[in-house]
Amino acid sequence: MATKAKGLFGSSIARKYWMAATGLFLCLFLLGHLAGNLQLLLPAEEGSLQFNAYAKFMTTNPAVKILSYVTYLSIVLHAIDGFILTRQNRAARPEKYAMEKASANSSWASRSMALLGTLTLVFIIIHMKSFWYEMHFGALPMDTDGNKDLYLITAAAFTNVWYTLFYVVAMAGLAFHLSHGFASAFQSLGLNHPKYNGIIKGLGKAFSILVPVAFAIIPLYLYLNQ
Repeated sequence: MATKAKGLFGSSIARKYWMAATGLFLCLFLLGHLAGNLQLLLPAEEGSLQFNAYAKFMTTNPAVKILSYVTYLSIVLHAIDGFILTRQNRAARPEKYAMEKASANSSWASRSMALLGTLTLVFIIIHMKSFWYEMHFGALPMDTDGNKDLYLITAAAFTNVWYTLFYVVAMAGLAFHLSHGFASAFQSLGLNHPKYNGIIKGLGKAFSILVPVAFAIIPLYLYLNQ
């Protein structure tokens, strides 16, 4: 049993599998999270009530709670696997040779996945402290519907130009991270095929641009309409 567990989680092939699987799951999470956050673009009075109702649903619905735990676990596994795979790759090749070969045969995003992933992880931690923690444990006021007023602190956070810029820069980093990671995940899972590779790469490129841009529009909108 120990040997099997080691093969499942400990080998580089297994880590690439889990890296890909958790990455694609997190892409689905991004779509769901974006759908909820887009309510912040509605007129303030309507948007605040709808966003607060959405936040309550996301923190009280039993099925969503289970998905939330899966999301937290996926983030942790994705980050740990990324760190270990980066160290293994660097240890396996001489640095000079690796840099020369990489620059000739790969994109900047693919060579910088560790940096981009670290930026995204830092953003997630700060983002969860600013909003997730406050929603669960903060003493938030109630809106007129009796829900915690998460919209209030969200709008307030984006009156700060530096926090707004940090969010936008983090979304740019996420875009580069996704531009390589989306298609790479399908390859790691063995789901690539010459007939469909073009479609996968096209979807990955569209996803890596449209989703981060949509996320970045939200803080900019709130900042410019404060």
